Amino acid sequence: MSPVALFLFFLVAVLLALPISTTLGVTAILPRIMDSTFPASPEMVIRAMLAGVDSFPILAVPMFILSGIIMARGGISKKLFNVFTYFIGNRTAGLPNAVVMTCLFYGAISGSGPATAAAVGSMTIPLLVNLGYDKVFSTALVAVAGGLGVIIPPSIPFIFYGMASGASVGALFLAGVLPGLLIGLCLMGYAYFYCKKKGEDKEKIMANYNALRSQGFVKVFKESFWALLAPIIILGSIYSGIASPTEAAVISVYYAFFVSLFIYKSLKFNQIIKIFTEGVATYAPILFIIAAALGFARVLTLMNVPQAIAMAITSTFTSKVAVLIIINVFLLLVGMVMDTTPAILILTPILLPIVTAFGVDPVHFGVIMVVNLAIGFVTPPIGINLFVTSSFTGVPVADIAREAMPFIFMFIVSLILITFIPAISLALL
Repeated sequence: MSPVALFLFFLVAVLLALPISTTLGVTAILPRIMDSTFPASPEMVIRAMLAGVDSFPILAVPMFILSGIIMARGGISKKLFNVFTYFIGNRTAGLPNAVVMTCLFYGAISGSGPATAAAVGSMTIPLLVNLGYDKVFSTALVAVAGGLGVIIPPSIPFIFYGMASGASVGALFLAGVLPGLLIGLCLMGYAYFYCKKKGEDKEKIMANYNALRSQGFVKVFKESFWALLAPIIILGSIYSGIASPTEAAVISVYYAFFVSLFIYKSLKFNQIIKIFTEGVATYAPILFIIAAALGFARVLTLMNVPQAIAMAITSTFTSKVAVLIIINVFLLLVGMVMDTTPAILILTPILLPIVTAFGVDPVHFGVIMVVNLAIGFVTPPIGINLFVTSSFTGVPVADIAREAMPFIFMFIVSLILITFIPAISLALL
């Protein structure tokens, strides 16, 4: 069976909206079904799948997912939002920009784009609407800013990229800091332009701001202190050498439970079982996708697909700039139709040798890949953040996508800068 026929089968299955794990699994064993001499038997594919998920680094993923759920249920996002609102809530676009800042900080806790959009959006969107902001604009803002959750460390996609590429997860986490801040600043820039052009209900905004300021800085900071401390503990334990990313993920779970149960007292002990159940329900489909993607990647390697694609690109495009442009466009298109996890696990072994041949640092390319796929969170037809925010606002997905276009443009501007100025990713290494 030719690689072209295999990819056509995969593409048709994706367009038919078949479960991605099933599609990957069936596609992985299809070459052997069509050709009995192909070395990858179903047994071999299954062994590759099981061996791939039997990994210590991958344990960080369910732990960060669980930590994000605990902190969402514990109202951590509200504490973060209040402290940012305290300082900039009276300025033009102060509240929308506080939403972006909250997404940045919450992303440094959860490591997930959809989790960030859900936790921050469910709390901030009703407030923004009550203060006079357009509901579709508010929803689009949260949907796009939620994508920062996979760029700011600790990032779940960076863990998968590190597993697929062999790059240091700690280095990838550090490399995501400045790109995440750059994208956040670009999103805040458009929010300022929008609010300046459309206007704001200053009377309602100032009433909300004054009510918060009347509590005093000490009270607001005291309530937000433990939420602000979370990313410092998680990332500090990694970069100080105290813990690996997987161990830091476990620390984040214990910290989330301790803060939510005993300090904020926003969780009850009888809610713990429900939280664990939600964590399992969230991670189990991801685990099947990971296993199937690794089996599929093994089959592609046996078919020499990475070498063939690398040869086709390098023989057609001879400059580093052209190759990076083509790969960026390709990844943007992939992000529209494929979830982040299988995209990283399948495409990293294919694309990484191409870019390294042109002198691109593997860590830098990891940032490029994750930023590209983060844009996929808000681009139809997959656009999971669009569906997440639509589910609790009732705004149609098409309306959110249309309002999100200027934000996506700012995301792409940031992507161009990150791609062609490696220092943005590598300066902290």
